Amino acid sequence: MNERQLTMMRMLDPGRSFTARELAERFDVSVRTVQRDLDKLQELGYPLYSEPGRYGGYRVLPNRIMPPLQFNENEALGLYLIMNTFQQIPDLPFGQIRSFLAENYFTELPASTREKIRRVEKKVVFKASSVNRESKWTTVILEAALEQRELKLTYESAKGISKRSVFPIGLYFDQSWYMPAFYREKVLLFRVDRIISAEWGENQKDDLPTLVDWLTFPETREEVKVVLSFTDEGERRAKADPFYQDVKDRRWEGSVPVEELNFTAGHLICYGGNVKVEKPQELIDLVKRRLQDALNQY
Repeated sequence: MNERQLTMMRMLDPGRSFTARELAERFDVSVRTVQRDLDKLQELGYPLYSEPGRYGGYRVLPNRIMPPLQFNENEALGLYLIMNTFQQIPDLPFGQIRSFLAENYFTELPASTREKIRRVEKKVVFKASSVNRESKWTTVILEAALEQRELKLTYESAKGISKRSVFPIGLYFDQSWYMPAFYREKVLLFRVDRIISAEWGENQKDDLPTLVDWLTFPETREEVKVVLSFTDEGERRAKADPFYQDVKDRRWEGSVPVEELNFTAGHLICYGGNVKVEKPQELIDLVKRRLQDALNQY
């Protein structure tokens, strides 16, 4: 494949068509040369088809194959390691990337690079903690978010199983997959592994925030100041905890939404005697209740 053919692959887009003459003028070659180039791309499996008629031309199918990438050996190794980290994330959207890695990317590399990758695999291991419950709806959710489409869910929460119609903003992964979605005039956070079923609805909503914007929005819920004191061991553990990693001199202060206090109490009892809640009293009472419930089982 020559450089002109590679450039054609990058140019051709499902959203528009090109005539052979337009491409010939673009590359300053004959129409016959362009036709030979396009025939070559089709032979290589590029999903190209022609549309007859006055306004016809060449068009590529929407799910086209991307042009091959050209890397040096270090870049090829780096990309392989990046893809390998994705293997540790369960239910990755468009998970075909895993089979692509095995069947296409790896097998197309030179033999010496493949052998080096095999040696690297024995020296580098990625381990990630994640929940074991299946989150099989990630691709459906992401496609709905991209199209700003309604998603009809059957969802399992602490209150039981319910049906909801939401508009997903996006997805993020933090040991589990989470879906912020617009529901009844506000954005709620849903655990993807608690979704029992999901399908697209008919409605669209074009004024949704982006996921990046939503993650950086200032907190608008009512909050309460929380003060915690840790032991030395508690502080060591807290520094690895995304909630309390900014602990300093065995002390942590911050604001927590009132509706999250129960969750906070459950999280804190995992520290056992290595943390003490100084304030507020409501959180102290919640922690005591949690501990008493645990003791009542013995």
